[in-house]
Amino acid sequence: NRILHMWTKLILTHHWPTTFCEMEHCQSTIDSWTLHGLWPDKGIECNSSWHFNVSLIEDLIPDMDKSWPDLISPESPKFWKYEWQKHGTCAAKAESLNSQHKYFSKALELYHKADLDSVLKKFGITPSKQYYPFAHIEEVIDSFYGIKSKIQCVHPSKNAVYQILGQIEICFTPDFSLMDCEKESSKKPLNSSVKAEAKSGFSVCDPNVPVYYPPMI
Repeated sequence: NRILHMWTKLILTHHWPTTFCEMEHCQSTIDSWTLHGLWPDKGIECNSSWHFNVSLIEDLIPDMDKSWPDLISPESPKFWKYEWQKHGTCAAKAESLNSQHKYFSKALELYHKADLDSVLKKFGITPSKQYYPFAHIEEVIDSFYGIKSKIQCVHPSKNAVYQILGQIEICFTPDFSLMDCEKESSKKPLNSSVKAEAKSGFSVCDPNVPVYYPPMI
């Protein structure tokens, strides 16, 4: 039945709250990588009549508040509603994700399984005023997970001395095994889901520019 899936990959997207809040002018007290979303590689807003209902994920909320917080409006489920309508309704084409509870609980499960925050700390990559070579961060992540991740930075200005680490994507197959995230290639247009995220101000980090992993302000 996998042939019926429009999508072939799930992108578990983490963002660094300090960088995100620097861009969005929010105040964050969180010093760990949090979930941005679980995005199928194809399709956005696949079913506009399938409305988000927060009471269906009541039991997940304590974990959601910690692992998948809305950094802009912490008291509101607005961010989860947005992620469900935009990406969850498309992920739901797979039987394993075909309810709001299945979608959000699977995203949390993959987030805890990947445990990106601990992996970076374990290999000595912590927020610092010192810059990191991009290759070092990439090597740690890719060799630990055994896949090609996608590491994104805030678009650096021309001739910038450093770029700011913002978002890290780790990809899974439809049956939730780790897989390579494609590198963006200039030959083909970005698919719509990636293009929609591009306006967030992140792009794939430049391998030649040092990376600033900003400490909490």
